[in-house]
Amino acid sequence: MTNPLTNDASTRLASIGDALERAAGHDLAREHAALTDAAHTPQGARATGIAGGRWRSLAARHPRRFAATLGALVVLIPGGAIAATQLFSNGDVAASIPAGTLALLNTNPTCTTVTAGVEYHCTLAGVPSDQGGPAAGQWLGTVEPTVDATKHVNGGCRSLNAAGTEWECYIGQKAVAEKIIGAGFLGQFSPSPGVG
Repeated sequence: MTNPLTNDASTRLASIGDALERAAGHDLAREHAALTDAAHTPQGARATGIAGGRWRSLAARHPRRFAATLGALVVLIPGGAIAATQLFSNGDVAASIPAGTLALLNTNPTCTTVTAGVEYHCTLAGVPSDQGGPAAGQWLGTVEPTVDATKHVNGGCRSLNAAGTEWECYIGQKAVAEKIIGAGFLGQFSPSPGVG
């Protein structure tokens, strides 16, 4: 099954790339029109660097603009891997913890980045409830899924202490590699926090 997070990142990247391409195309069309108008007069031809009916390269005339456009495209094109790392803020990860597990509702997690888009260290302001989770003081090593704002499983967390207030969370395939969730569970629709 495809991961909706990766698909969403790819869709966003495609939209950004299309918008950049359109903007560059409009910019080049304006430059072309201006050069064409200027080339019709002898003074304009000399001023724009057009001689003998030959066009000077627009890239040579505007190297910074072309370099900026090319640089933006180089950053965007590598795809989902780079984009996905930038789509997860510490707040996104913190919000995905109680969305995945009923016992973690109202615990007010805060997260810090360990590896952007992959691993986060999270602390809960409150202790987990007994709503379908382990008994109080029995949380050490417990694993729970995380669910993103679109209500899809996006990763999971492992409790680092018995109180269940300290967690290491992983996004995407890293959560599968860490044996927190199964590969078939990643990306599954999860309309409400899970129990147990």
